[in-house]
Amino acid sequence: MRDSLSEILVHYYPLAGRLNWTAGGRLELDCNANGALLLEAESKKSMAEYGDFTPNQPGIKELIPAVDYSRQMNELPLFLAQVTKFHGGDGGFAVGILWSHPLGDGLAAIRFINSWAKLTRGAKLDPSELPFLDRSALKSTEPLTSPRFDHREFKPLPLILGRTDNIEEQKKKKTFALLKLTSEHVQKLKKNAIVTENGNGNGNGNGPHNQSQRPYSRFEVISAHIWRCACKARNLEENQPTVVKFNVDIRNRMNPPLPQNYFGNALGPTVTPTCYLKEITSQPISYAAQKIREAVKKVSNHEFVKSQMDYVAGFENRWDLIRTPYLEKGEYRADVPFFGNPNIILGSWMSMPFYEADFGLGKPFYFGPAGVCPYDRAVIALMPDEDGDNGYAVVVYMHFQVEHMKDFIKYFWEDI
Repeated sequence: MRDSLSEILVHYYPLAGRLNWTAGGRLELDCNANGALLLEAESKKSMAEYGDFTPNQPGIKELIPAVDYSRQMNELPLFLAQVTKFHGGDGGFAVGILWSHPLGDGLAAIRFINSWAKLTRGAKLDPSELPFLDRSALKSTEPLTSPRFDHREFKPLPLILGRTDNIEEQKKKKTFALLKLTSEHVQKLKKNAIVTENGNGNGNGNGPHNQSQRPYSRFEVISAHIWRCACKARNLEENQPTVVKFNVDIRNRMNPPLPQNYFGNALGPTVTPTCYLKEITSQPISYAAQKIREAVKKVSNHEFVKSQMDYVAGFENRWDLIRTPYLEKGEYRADVPFFGNPNIILGSWMSMPFYEADFGLGKPFYFGPAGVCPYDRAVIALMPDEDGDNGYAVVVYMHFQVEHMKDFIKYFWEDI
């Protein structure tokens, strides 16, 4: 794996570089070939002792490389991997990854990992598997033009009524749940959305929300279901404003489309219209699904995405946007974006081929996060399942406040 990592870094040479701060508070990548970090470890535990490998299991973080964040940023590697052999004779091992998000999004990361795995097996990469590293396709216009849209996705999210900041919510402990949906569950959610928009099902029939349009997608109905369950579990005031925020892959939404092997962050952030909690919980699921669809549609507009680039390019010294280092270290700040209660951030990993990462001993049986997110977050992904569609079942990686998780899970299953 060491030799194949060296080989793949020739093609993905930005991952061997280092990040620096520039004037104006921006990150700059120095492709200085300082290298990535690969660790080899051996656990005193068997594979079975790690349970289901979710973040709630004790000892999961020992499978991930440790980083000394007291060092200067330009000294820190941007890709770290740890190969851990389990105790016992089962021959299993874990590959723990730390990835610097400023370099690339999740799709870029898994394509790198799968290519690394392919070289480890002794195979060669096809030309189509080599990364496209030219970032000019996503550069803002020069000279900068004023944004052509009202970019709510970059503005503060609603606070809990009566609050002036979200510090109290930041401090609340979060936990994790892995929720597995069968194909029957997904089809029932889709059917509920179709029935309720016609005013005939388990909704209240307050008018259709999707007349003469295509049926709601898997992402739209599952996201709507998560939003509704979160609103119910939190038990806030009926007139509490709430939104859902998420990123959309824009590779195929640009004009012309980006190359499929584009390496970088090809994500367009978006946010739903602001709704009241009562609207989300009392209206049929199609109501929330339509709000999710409206948020996706905004980022399907090429001009909207170009306007986003111009908007972001005008930022200077926006240290407040670097949220995770503060929250994960327990430093709570009112000026740091927070996506939790009364809102939620979503992600979809359903298009990412995680389970193709065969390093020579077979495909992985589990892929998932190793830590609990410091704010409420749901990620929709796929997991191998013999009874699922095309051999996969849909799973939800749910990060939620401890005090509300039990109720969330209750509504998650009851409302299907």
